[in-house]
Amino acid sequence: MNPETIVVIGAGLAAATLVSELRSRGYDGVLRLIGDEASLPYERPPLSKGYLQGNDAVADFTVNTAAWYAENHVDLRLDTRAISIDRKHQHVVLADGTTVDYDALVLATGARPRLGGDEPMAGHDLPGVHVLRSLADADALKSAITQGKQVAVVGSGWIGMEAAASARALGARVTVYSPDEVPLSRVFGERFGHHLLELHQGHGVDVRTGTRVQGIELVDGHLQVISDIGSSRADVVLLAIGAVPNVELAETAGLEVDRGVVVDASLRSSDSRILAIGDVAQGFNTRLRRQLQVEHWDNAIRQGKLAAATLTGAEQSYDWLPYFFTDQYDLGLEYVGDAAPGDESVLRGSQDEFIIFWLREGRITAAANVNIWDVNDTLRELVGRTIDPARLADTSIELGDL
Repeated sequence: MNPETIVVIGAGLAAATLVSELRSRGYDGVLRLIGDEASLPYERPPLSKGYLQGNDAVADFTVNTAAWYAENHVDLRLDTRAISIDRKHQHVVLADGTTVDYDALVLATGARPRLGGDEPMAGHDLPGVHVLRSLADADALKSAITQGKQVAVVGSGWIGMEAAASARALGARVTVYSPDEVPLSRVFGERFGHHLLELHQGHGVDVRTGTRVQGIELVDGHLQVISDIGSSRADVVLLAIGAVPNVELAETAGLEVDRGVVVDASLRSSDSRILAIGDVAQGFNTRLRRQLQVEHWDNAIRQGKLAAATLTGAEQSYDWLPYFFTDQYDLGLEYVGDAAPGDESVLRGSQDEFIIFWLREGRITAAANVNIWDVNDTLRELVGRTIDPARLADTSIELGDL
């Protein structure tokens, strides 16, 4: 491909990894990185964990310094919004009316917090109601959560549960409104879901399972969370009900869009001069043989590197398994694979340190290590194999011998 000018829209982890990899590969063309946040590109996982708790500094999870971009001749334009793509003339229109030309364009526009279903939840814009996606969001939430405050978390996915754990660590009282009877059971099954539920309950979190929130109101100067089991007061509300990929630029440019921007195994969109990476990309995974959208840290890094390979003419493809991690209280988890609801689960280990395998028709579809470290690479090798569940559960057999 070897384009003379590459423009990247979006300045998150995937984009920062891409420009770093391009320069590492010897690409010496014009490289422009356009992002609508004022901060240097950073990693998002600490926002709900170490940074929210006050243990991590921004510098700890900033991908590259400002000096790096200058030294590597990356035209970094922060606090700048792209508003349209002119595919015919191959340029991007910015909010200030200027345009930037491209030979190749990479969309790394990420996602934004979901505010409700088809319509935003009533009260989502009230003072004291927060979302958690950006550094600015984390700063606002961190300032609001103090000792003794009543924090309501709407949603029981990873962001919600991590933020709940962080709020407890800050001394807040926490209520989680979970639409599921068992948090995360649709992803992990009821066995691990119950383990996570009991972990939070053991740390004093009021988890209201099977509860849907209709809206948030301001009553006598205080927030009230309105749910199907009644109304409860809160000082701080966090909406953690998922994310919406930012596909609008791609859609108005006429690219193929589904839930995300549809790309092939090399991350090329329906316009071969335009790629998409990270949270906004719905790529064809050659290992799983289907389009896949993964909104996690590992995928952002890997797709950034893959896009750099594609842009410099290397033959590589989207062939890795999804991976993610979480830290909550004294629980640390790594997951690799692609389990589905209904897959059989097999537990290996004790109550506090264990591995879960998921199987479908005898074949391992995913695995997760909980408080056991340096085994995830081995688990990745086991995914896809057919192994007797009794052997998987037998701790007398070394993982590597399975």
